[in-house]
Amino acid sequence: MSAISRPSGSTSSSHPVAGPSSPSPTRHPATPHSTLGETPPVVIPAQTKPKAPSAQDLSPDAAAPQVAAKPPPAPKAERQRPTLRATKAAITITPAAVERLKALMKSPTPQLLRIGVRNKGCAGLSYHLEYVDRPAKFDEVVEQDGIKVVIDSKALFSIIGSEMDWHEDALSAKFAFKNPNVKDACGCGESFTVGS
Repeated sequence: MSAISRPSGSTSSSHPVAGPSSPSPTRHPATPHSTLGETPPVVIPAQTKPKAPSAQDLSPDAAAPQVAAKPPPAPKAERQRPTLRATKAAITITPAAVERLKALMKSPTPQLLRIGVRNKGCAGLSYHLEYVDRPAKFDEVVEQDGIKVVIDSKALFSIIGSEMDWHEDALSAKFAFKNPNVKDACGCGESFTVGS
């Protein structure tokens, strides 16, 4: 038996090597292979891009497509202003007290009478009257028959609903109050207590 020597690095192959005698079929990779018959490729037209607007198209005189105009907005409803209602005055003043207050206001320096309460007397509270040029920030102003009386904001709870009167006799002359809030009063009538 004879031995055939092979150069090193070569390998034996059981597959035959294609040579010039066995041509391989060639086809273009972009063309599909059809077994039924050759059909021409379908050409899809490229989409056209919209044309950029020219300077003439952007001018304000250029005819623009008409868009339906929006109707004008409905007028806003006016805010309803609260109506002023007549409220009951914090105190009422009798005709005798009105006449006395008018006489006091005829003085060379007319001033307002301010009604307040102070901690004083047997029962705890006492009326306090003073002249002022103008009401304080939270004071209540009562107008009746052409005169103005100011009520101290701290005293309002104690005297609301009262009636102011003028009493004059042989021994004294003073403003007196009929107060529905009084729960107890001292014997002399100078001080009182209000209840809740």
